[in-house]
Amino acid sequence: MTKMWAGRTDGKTDKLADDFNSSIHFDCRMFREDIRGSMAHAAMLAKQGIITAEEAEKITEGLGIILEELESGALAFDPDSEDIHMFVEQILTQKIGDAGKKLHTARSRNDQVALDLRMYLKNEIDGISSQIVNLLEILCNKAEEYQKTIMPGYTHLQRAQPITFGHHLMAYGMMLLRDLDRLQGCRRRTNVSPIGSCALAGTTYDTDRRYEAKLLGFDSPCLNSLDGVSDRDFALELLSDLSILMMHLSRFCEEIILWCSWEFRFVELSDSYTTGSSIMPQKKNPDMAELIRGKTGRVYGDLMALLTTLKGLPLAYNKDMQEDKESVFDACDTVKMCLDVFSGMLSGLKANPKAMLKAAQGGFINATDLADYLVGRGLPFRSAYKISGQIVAYCIENGKVLENLTLEEYQSHSELFDEEVYRFIDLERCVEKRISEGGTSFESVAEQIRVVRGSLMGGIEK
Repeated sequence: MTKMWAGRTDGKTDKLADDFNSSIHFDCRMFREDIRGSMAHAAMLAKQGIITAEEAEKITEGLGIILEELESGALAFDPDSEDIHMFVEQILTQKIGDAGKKLHTARSRNDQVALDLRMYLKNEIDGISSQIVNLLEILCNKAEEYQKTIMPGYTHLQRAQPITFGHHLMAYGMMLLRDLDRLQGCRRRTNVSPIGSCALAGTTYDTDRRYEAKLLGFDSPCLNSLDGVSDRDFALELLSDLSILMMHLSRFCEEIILWCSWEFRFVELSDSYTTGSSIMPQKKNPDMAELIRGKTGRVYGDLMALLTTLKGLPLAYNKDMQEDKESVFDACDTVKMCLDVFSGMLSGLKANPKAMLKAAQGGFINATDLADYLVGRGLPFRSAYKISGQIVAYCIENGKVLENLTLEEYQSHSELFDEEVYRFIDLERCVEKRISEGGTSFESVAEQIRVVRGSLMGGIEK
């Protein structure tokens, strides 16, 4: 097949070279954006008198027919086409004749592909943002359900201090809010139109780039034509944001995997999001959580691939940049699937408050409160810390917990102890005493839930 760019060369390339050079098999997913961008370009050309209104109408009608046929399946993508842009232009010319050949006036595939990708990724960002909002709503509901469920909080994977399960869940809520904010910032920086930059230097035609940008929903045109065709920062930024999002999901999955083990038994996943073993009938495996954790590396790889592709490219457009799309498409597809699966998995998750409370009691995580009790009675903190540590060692040696030591046992370590110590080290009270903003008290967790829900509605009442 002779190429539409034949002229300087005869346009006849080796079949192997054609296959290697072609991007139609993956950039075909941008057909809607390509057609919509071409409609706006035709409208701008007519407005500026570069083509006639009749030609613009004919082009627009032809493009509309192509769009309908592609969406219905009546028209199939031609695997021999070099890319989605050439495919649409070829079909258009077949349908409407020479008017179709005028569509490419005052633009290049260099700015056209940059336009299509920005439009496509804006839609992807909107879709992924909606999925995060949905997950946050599920998370808030779970946090509310387990707002007063006592569990051990950990540092170094060692039981540290008492918190609530609701508080733990809302820590991920804050991460997801940041993910959402990052994506919205990325969308703003993506929402700049490159069309009209042409190959790299702009055009001699009297175009109206701001009009065309506005038709396509962009905030403004890019200010430098070289940058317009060679910039892929928006794709890198999205891949970075998605990598951070996947890291958050992966951390959450890691904890869920630990929690639903027999050693913890803090939570149980629904049968719908677990699998069994082929030979061990007792197994209930958290495969979905493990897969999300595993797919995080895939998204990281997409980011590193594009960073590496771009790192040594001179201005302006280079064919290397064709490698941008598969990475970002794969990352978006992976993240969307993981968010859907994670949301379903979290919806069906059930906590085991008894196991959480037992672990909290057995971990002596109220030892700091025991030391604070002695400090309140005039003992220096370091002395109180030492006595509390000795009491914990005594409990371990004798198979006891702080709550069931007798007063005589307490007083054998310090005469400052009285009956008030039992109220002071009660786990629920220990949690409720954490009244600082952002802490684990029941009211604080309720406020965190309120803030997140308010953010999802576009702001909270002060």
